[in-house]
Amino acid sequence: MHEEIAITFILIGLLLLLSLLANWLGSATRLPRVTTLLLLGFVIGPAGFDLFQGNHQVWLEMFSALALSMVGFLLGGRLTKFFLRSQEKLILALSSGVALTTLLAVFLGLTLIALPWHIALVIAAIATATDPAATVDVIRESGSSNRFSENLLSIVTLDDIWGLVIFSLCLAISVSANGNGNGTSPIIDGLTEIGTASMLGLALGIPMAFLTGRLQPGEPTLVEAIGLIMLCSGLAIWLETSYLLASMVMGITVRNIARHHRRPFHAIEGIEWPFIALFFIFAGASLEISSLSAIGSAGAVYLLCRTIGKVVGGAVVGQAVGLPLREGFYYGIAMLPQAGVAMGMALIASHFFERQADLIMNLAIGGTVIFELLGPICTKWAFKNSTHKQSNQP
Repeated sequence: MHEEIAITFILIGLLLLLSLLANWLGSATRLPRVTTLLLLGFVIGPAGFDLFQGNHQVWLEMFSALALSMVGFLLGGRLTKFFLRSQEKLILALSSGVALTTLLAVFLGLTLIALPWHIALVIAAIATATDPAATVDVIRESGSSNRFSENLLSIVTLDDIWGLVIFSLCLAISVSANGNGNGTSPIIDGLTEIGTASMLGLALGIPMAFLTGRLQPGEPTLVEAIGLIMLCSGLAIWLETSYLLASMVMGITVRNIARHHRRPFHAIEGIEWPFIALFFIFAGASLEISSLSAIGSAGAVYLLCRTIGKVVGGAVVGQAVGLPLREGFYYGIAMLPQAGVAMGMALIASHFFERQADLIMNLAIGGTVIFELLGPICTKWAFKNSTHKQSNQP
């Protein structure tokens, strides 16, 4: 028992120190530290030195719940009433429009290679999901902020909601068309998950907004903030709903009701990095590169069409709401990262389509490997170029 505790502490300590090395490598190679952390996890994971001895999945689930709940809380805190009023049209149009163009592009691409249309529709819905944690870290690593980054963070905040809605509807259509039981079940399940997560976020966010900072006036609210975030995450897991969405709603609620201070957000910003670093290291350890050999031509079409859907969608929808073509193009590129949400969708879909479960899972895993490693690089490039473009404007 003592030996297991010692090994756990030693391993976590080494991983945190190695994350500093990954951070340095990112600076030296100009790669996002998200990518270097994922590569580090891959090297020391089962595919490399296997330092975790098969326990990486358990640790990934724990750290992903905590890290993503922190990310969700901070993202929700950006959606103030004033900001939404000033950028409502842009954020809603880009978040929903890019998701729909991605859905259409992947669906058309997969049906053109003779994949059954109901399976193509489900996979296309999975393609709409992004990775808010990677986007947040790339922007934070840059150390700068502008209109592009503020809008992008708000867009990926809403993306989780759009992804759940689109996936639920597409899965319901596919299940009905294939005769696999009640087609309304996925819709009900999806709406139930959104409703449960939202109600949980509100139920915790309202008292947090009124009490935080008042129980101990003038004192830091770190204990209050992290306690409520962990409570939110744990309850969401217990209720089998999205802890990312629940924490986002809690952040939105606190930010718009608690007018007396913003210390809960500053407190979380000050401690989230170690948990984010561990999350990406364990995510890297879970990457299954071998799945790339199993996806074949369908995988190549999926990767290409998802990229086209995001990039073209950003450019077209951006122009429709009055953005320059180049800026909309950058928004689309910045939304390429994809991670855990897509895997969750694939697992749900595989239960309804057991014969095609291997295809669905292989495409989701293979796509996650590529977009998790290369997506942050694209986000960093888009942010850097958008910043340069805006700085040159009069």
